Amino acid sequence: MVSAGALRAHLVATGLAGQVGTPREKSLASYRLFAARDPRLTLGLDPLGAWTVPELLRLMADRCGVSPDPALTSGPEAIDPDCTVAALDAFAERLARAARDRIPVLLGTGHPHRLLGFYASLAAALSAAGCVVLTPAYGRDVDMRTHFGVRRHLLWYVGGVAVVRPVTTDGDRTQVEPGAHTHSPLPVRAVLSAAAEPGGVLPRLVVGDHGFVCGAGQLGIEAIGLADCDDPAVFVAEAEGSVSVAVPVDDAIRSDYYRPLTRYVLKRAWLSQ
Repeated sequence: MVSAGALRAHLVATGLAGQVGTPREKSLASYRLFAARDPRLTLGLDPLGAWTVPELLRLMADRCGVSPDPALTSGPEAIDPDCTVAALDAFAERLARAARDRIPVLLGTGHPHRLLGFYASLAAALSAAGCVVLTPAYGRDVDMRTHFGVRRHLLWYVGGVAVVRPVTTDGDRTQVEPGAHTHSPLPVRAVLSAAAEPGGVLPRLVVGDHGFVCGAGQLGIEAIGLADCDDPAVFVAEAEGSVSVAVPVDDAIRSDYYRPLTRYVLKRAWLSQ
């Protein structure tokens, strides 16, 4: 079993926590955009509070371990590894209850190139424990705004995990690209809408990141997930009660670096791998 101490050392050694790759400038810019209710940063959340930049900075210092000093405006950002380990413990506890109660679960990621393996392992373990891993709206279109304008995407499932795949058309040729990085809540809204159709099953727990957790939490579905220190929406949602657990971790590291987190969570949740 990966111990808490060994996991903490791994987090710091790989940059998953401790000094992370997110620049301080990017974090502060994200807090300003969230305070201005920019939908790229609210991730589908409609916050209850005003959440000014100073309030966000205090929240992120408390939940993630970033510096609370507003005068610190440059350099690398930091995530407290003890915050990460504590949140992973709470995350594992919620998965254990889901497995014990055999509830229907939905998993989805806006970081398929980094975090798909983490979530797919959880999906396999939850399924083996008797949970129904839901895959509604498979193959449905979702039109989402990108840097290149509104673009057609397909909802897809890989290893039981929802992702979105951009669709490109060149003349008569249509090509579906690999999973895309997205902050949008539109995919989870489409998935939950399909799940609410006659004969469908709504999840009792959503596991994921970005718009998947914030979008689900906003609609009243319990959600838990990972979030970087420049994703204030997930931590605001946790503070306001619409997300149950937000795990602070750099979400843009090599995918294999998340494997010890997977092992730690599954062992803590008493789930098979």
